[in-house]
Amino acid sequence: MYKDPIRCWKNDNPLHERYHDDEWGVPVHDDQKFFEFLVLGGFQAGLTWWLILQRREFFRKAFDNFLPQKVALYSVEDIERLMGTPGIIHNKMKIRATINNACRFLEVQKEYGSFDSYIWTFVNGKTICGSFSLWEELPVETEESRQMSKALRKRGFQFVGPTICYAFMQATGLVNDHLLHCFRCEQLK
Repeated sequence: MYKDPIRCWKNDNPLHERYHDDEWGVPVHDDQKFFEFLVLGGFQAGLTWWLILQRREFFRKAFDNFLPQKVALYSVEDIERLMGTPGIIHNKMKIRATINNACRFLEVQKEYGSFDSYIWTFVNGKTICGSFSLWEELPVETEESRQMSKALRKRGFQFVGPTICYAFMQATGLVNDHLLHCFRCEQLK
């Protein structure tokens, strides 16, 4: 008899399950994927991750597949287009921040050769593995996420507070916060 694997969170939503099993905590080394999570994380501020995840494909289409080179060139007309695009969050500040962050992202790539080379320095190039048994034990920010937030803000990034940075770190595998009883915890170590 087949038994469902034990996950960090119990949810019957296949989208949430796929995200948990295939993405959350998996180390990212692709700049376009990093930019995607920066964009989605910025839009998530004040909202739930699940809402953003459900609208991810709308965001992907609206923001040119999260290509920072294209997003950095967006104009006032593009902002107005995005304000009317169905399926995404219509927040002008977050849209402007996304365009700004695309420009800052390209600056980091130019300086470091890749965003990947830069962002992994905050964890000394190695995933930080949590050792939590309960969801309630997970921190909302850490010293590393505070340092990342401070450094990104200094570079001009927006919507990159310590909590957003920590969620970004979890999403991109800089941190593995799968609970100890979760089948993905050991797989990702």
